[in-house]
Amino acid sequence: MSELRDAALVSKAWPFEEARKLVKRYEKKAPEKGYVLFETGYGPSGLPHIGTFGEVARTTMIRRAFELISDIPTRLICFSDDVDGMRKVPDNVPQQEMLHENLQRPLTSVPDPFGEYDSFGAHNNAMLRRFLDTFGFEYEFISATEFYKSGQFDEVLLRAVDRYDAVMKVMLKSLREERRQTYSIFLPIHPETGRVMYVPMKQVNAKDGTITFDDENGREWTLPVTGGQVKLQWKPDFGARWAALGVDFEMYGKDHSTNTPIYDSICEILGGKKPEHFTYELFLDENGEKISKSKGNGLTIDEWLTYASAESLSYFMYQKPKTAKRMHFDVIPKAMDEYHQQLRAYPGQDAAQKVNNPVWHIHGGDVPESRMVVPFSMLLNLASVSAAEEKSKMWGFIQRYAPEASPETHPDLDQAAGFAVRYYNDFVKPQKVFRAPSDLEREALTELRAKLAEWDGGLDGEELQGLVFSVGRERFDPMRDWFKALYEVLLGASQGPRFGGFIALYGVEETIALIDRALAGELI
Repeated sequence: MSELRDAALVSKAWPFEEARKLVKRYEKKAPEKGYVLFETGYGPSGLPHIGTFGEVARTTMIRRAFELISDIPTRLICFSDDVDGMRKVPDNVPQQEMLHENLQRPLTSVPDPFGEYDSFGAHNNAMLRRFLDTFGFEYEFISATEFYKSGQFDEVLLRAVDRYDAVMKVMLKSLREERRQTYSIFLPIHPETGRVMYVPMKQVNAKDGTITFDDENGREWTLPVTGGQVKLQWKPDFGARWAALGVDFEMYGKDHSTNTPIYDSICEILGGKKPEHFTYELFLDENGEKISKSKGNGLTIDEWLTYASAESLSYFMYQKPKTAKRMHFDVIPKAMDEYHQQLRAYPGQDAAQKVNNPVWHIHGGDVPESRMVVPFSMLLNLASVSAAEEKSKMWGFIQRYAPEASPETHPDLDQAAGFAVRYYNDFVKPQKVFRAPSDLEREALTELRAKLAEWDGGLDGEELQGLVFSVGRERFDPMRDWFKALYEVLLGASQGPRFGGFIALYGVEETIALIDRALAGELI
């Protein structure tokens, strides 16, 4: 452990770089609360999307990195801003008319359109927690509704009344002139309609901790800011929450980055110490547009888990968090294969290499063994040529290639075979386009068939790759044109696996039969 800690103290892996900032934060004095607090926020205005998972996964990676290099205890809070008024109705949920009738009410006061929970906010919170629990995250969940109503926020809310002018000064500098005329950091919840109201304040009374305002009908109301009758606007809420909880670290998307000075200033005005931050780039869908909870575009967590392992998703999240990445189905196979490549490399690495390996951060140092003796990309091609509808069919080929493997001894491979069948049938099969070979390609395929018919070298993928290479060497320049032809003519795809390894997995006789079908025009 000491070797890993020493390596971590100089590691350039981004979780350790962030963790060292927290170590420096408390190098002179440990936190009075007795722990370092990590927070991740969630706006439950729609069904949780994969970006929410990424925020918790990456925060957890930094938390684990901190725990290796520091002895200070840690906590991670997942905070749901479910008092937020529902400003628009998500497109991807039922009972649209009912939801429109409840616009501007706090999400925990809006009926659940799915009919499963006490409110829409409670439903979305439950979905978030189910998703996070799937991945085994260690976290504490806090609902803003409970935080406001229970009195946990009261001290800071009363401080916000007392220091109202100072907080307003920070906010007004960031607003357009017309917005300044009616803006207040406080949003009262109407005692009769239950709607969150965006109205100017007639009076903010620091002595008794109340606000006075007129509703849309001109009726005057005075409410205490405590007890859940008033909420803060979202930007002040950010900073106030940091002050109330004593948050030490929070990451958020690039779209929040310009607000960081606002959050920090309000936190400090309200008696807190601004936390360390980490800003990540946003996730994009297949069209390069930002993923949105309300639109429901891009991948969901459940969709990823239908076609790949949870660990492969964590691996994807680890990679270059400050670079915008497309979150679409075509990123899944690469993430699966690269994750297992890193797993296989880990046991032979020294301490410095281990703390820089993504799998250390994914598993918090408790790194499992990879039993994936066949790459996921190869399984996809096997599913393709064997027209597999069930993973049991895949195992017939796998066990001939790797006799020692079985679903019981290689559970990750068995799981991946099931993923490959589903992924192939849903995404690869509809896009497959076979073509006829050119005269030169036909000549090369005929020779490859002949050499395979004479082959007695067993199922060694490297030796078979050499055979495939020898056929193309005399005919193709560059050689990638030969392999591209193999993929397009035999597999119906523009790219594919190392072809020698594919022959070893699929079988020599089966590959000969595949070439025969292609030469006869039966695949087109």
